[in-house]
Amino acid sequence: MNNDKIVAIATGNGYSGIGIIRISGYNLDSILSGLIGKTKLKPRMAHYSNIYNSGNEVIDAGLLFYFKSPHSFTGEDIIEIQGHGSPVVLSMILKRSIELGCRMAMPGEFSRRAYLNGKMDLIQAESINDLIHAESEASAKSALKSLQGTFSRHITEISEQLINLRMFVESTLDFPEEDIEFIANAKIKDKLGVLQTSILQLLDNTRQGVILNNGANIAIIGRPNVGKSSLMNALANEDIAIVTEIAGTTRDIVKEKIIVNGIALNLVDTAGIRETTDIVEQIGIKRAINAMQSADLCLIILDSTIGLTTKDEHILHNLPENMPRLYVHNKIDLVDMTIGSKNIEGYTHIYLSAKLGVGLDMLRNSILDSIGFLQNNHDVFIARTRHLESMKQAVKHINMAFDNWHNLEILAEELRYAHNDLMQITGGFSADDLLGEIFSKFCIGK
Repeated sequence: MNNDKIVAIATGNGYSGIGIIRISGYNLDSILSGLIGKTKLKPRMAHYSNIYNSGNEVIDAGLLFYFKSPHSFTGEDIIEIQGHGSPVVLSMILKRSIELGCRMAMPGEFSRRAYLNGKMDLIQAESINDLIHAESEASAKSALKSLQGTFSRHITEISEQLINLRMFVESTLDFPEEDIEFIANAKIKDKLGVLQTSILQLLDNTRQGVILNNGANIAIIGRPNVGKSSLMNALANEDIAIVTEIAGTTRDIVKEKIIVNGIALNLVDTAGIRETTDIVEQIGIKRAINAMQSADLCLIILDSTIGLTTKDEHILHNLPENMPRLYVHNKIDLVDMTIGSKNIEGYTHIYLSAKLGVGLDMLRNSILDSIGFLQNNHDVFIARTRHLESMKQAVKHINMAFDNWHNLEILAEELRYAHNDLMQITGGFSADDLLGEIFSKFCIGK
């Protein structure tokens, strides 16, 4: 870790009433002296002062805060300047700080130093960026939960169970393998079962956290002219996709993000899937199939005036067997049907009219229910795709450990792998290239 002094503007671009500049490092007396003519400030107190350039001219006046190591965000000494929010003024303070020995901070470098100095774990560091970029109230609240350590505590609890099991197993490796009674008496299998249940529950919560962070990908699929684009426009409440009576109007995927009850949904309107000789339409259909195979949920749009056809069945064959799906029977205004919901062979069927806008609230609730967010879940924390992948690997190794509980060597190895996977989530074990990738996506000054 570099011990050099870094500086950055910590507020957004543009004009504002207040602009904040943050400096972090050690031995900042010379920086203070050059900026305000003083070398000592009482920590954690607001100090009003003029700020000077190299010619001793006043360039701004504002509040300064000094945080002494280790009692600061980064764990280093920090100077925080709250001046006027003019980009010109902030640039002059930034320039003066660099003249005094600071360098420009890299994206996420303040948070990275906080992590490396033990002020927070990697989950908490990432959640700062997630909180800044939250697109809904629900994702902001969940990011704050992660920042406050909710996700980390779950990881720590499971890690402690893993450590206790590893200590016992590795200390008994010298015992003969055939002495199964010794392991059985220690109830290793029962403890593995408890661990398995805990980590599977955390995996499910992590999936929800990733959806909350990234938004759920909802693919709208079906034959041409069943009303896919009309439904897309109705859900988004604006004309995004072109709607005509001509089959094959949509030839590419059309994407739009909407917020439903605080949850981001990434709607993907796809080309109608059918046999065609049109090369452009064939490309659109191929993209539609790819979109529906990678979605979190598929809305299968059916024409109520026709019902389920063999062509619809052909489309369903392209869906992964375990893909969550909702059957949406559109155009009920053209037949003798009323809005409603039915469960048929384990799948939810919604009856609505996209043209008239009836039944849309029922569909929205069914979408949230299908991705696990219909009920308010106060325990949901924000998570990232890398967390989910590490969790999946940890679950895989825990399952292997459970299946091989009677073999001490395999058991010890699988528990070690699982523990390493969990430690990658919190940063207890992280490669430098992973850290570089994570923090490079942060804002400068954070």
